[in-house]
Amino acid sequence: MSHDGVGEVTEALAGLVSDFKGFRQDITQRIELQEKRNPMSHTSHRPQLATADAGDAPHQKAMDAYLRSGDDDGLRGLVLDGKSMNTAVSAEGGYLVDPQTAETVKSVLTSSASIRSIATVVNVEATSFDVLVDRTEMGAGWASEAGPIGETDSPLFDRISIPLHELSALPKASQRLLDDAAFDIEGWLAGRIADKFATAEAAAFVGGDGVDKPTGFLTYPAVEAASWSWGGLGYVATGEAGDFAAIDAADAIVDLVYALGAKYRANASFVMNSKTAGAVRKMKDADGRFLWSDSLAAGQPAQLMGYPVLISEDMPDIGVDATAIAFGDFGAGYTVAERPDLRVLRDPFSAKPHVLFYATKRVGGDVTDFAAIKLLKFSIT
Repeated sequence: MSHDGVGEVTEALAGLVSDFKGFRQDITQRIELQEKRNPMSHTSHRPQLATADAGDAPHQKAMDAYLRSGDDDGLRGLVLDGKSMNTAVSAEGGYLVDPQTAETVKSVLTSSASIRSIATVVNVEATSFDVLVDRTEMGAGWASEAGPIGETDSPLFDRISIPLHELSALPKASQRLLDDAAFDIEGWLAGRIADKFATAEAAAFVGGDGVDKPTGFLTYPAVEAASWSWGGLGYVATGEAGDFAAIDAADAIVDLVYALGAKYRANASFVMNSKTAGAVRKMKDADGRFLWSDSLAAGQPAQLMGYPVLISEDMPDIGVDATAIAFGDFGAGYTVAERPDLRVLRDPFSAKPHVLFYATKRVGGDVTDFAAIKLLKFSIT
């Protein structure tokens, strides 16, 4: 081929590349213009599970199919955290939910107005959790080089066993709603389960009798703080049956605070219901200053004498001999033990035309340090 022929081919190729670049630029501009006119046309209307890992996608997809239609083929044989999903089905106990849904439920429980939010929470794989408490005041002192060293007391341990109980919720939805692809089944289920679990837990951690449920801290004997012994909770009396004292009513709050040992006060919180809080927040000290102060930061609890207040509606109202206010370091005084897995079983038969979702988890709770919690009793003595 002559040099002239090569030049013509090169020139033609250059023109073709230039035309292609212009065409591509024109298409790009058209797409950008369309997106500006209708920004929602290229985004999903369904909420994104932004916190889910890419590895969770198969589980979420399989769980979505199971919840909507009962198709569990995707779940059977699916490996999650090194375990086959088949092993997660025991006596019709249901399938493990996807991590995103489980995390949503956990977040709601942690942020709810429950003792859980200020207690110690541990994850266990067994059916119970044992806490070994050393109640011995171990001897300590300074020793001289030549002087004798005194013997220390023999250690005294208490073993507190916290059994795990099955907590369940039974939300339901119509099959027509489940067939709607725009319906966020995972988000809806997580919200319903969390609400039911939070309500049941909060009540049990305060007043549960320990029979098929956690043991509440108010179920233990209340003993006058001056004569308190292990196995009960010490109390301070208001000096008035069913009310605060008519004179110097705030003194009872001060006495309650200082009835708690100094080592517990640094992490202590008040616990009371809304009615009691309404009465307490009107109190003033001897200088006319309110004991109660609302937090200026969003999401932070109010404070009473500088200590945070947890509003728990499961606490009793003010009444004769009622222990309506608790004060203590619940991180030391109360332990919540739970299995991290959350299971769900689909039941399309029991409530036709609705579909029931039987969700279960195992949780327990109990007092683990009786010295860490004190009560205010509305009584004369």
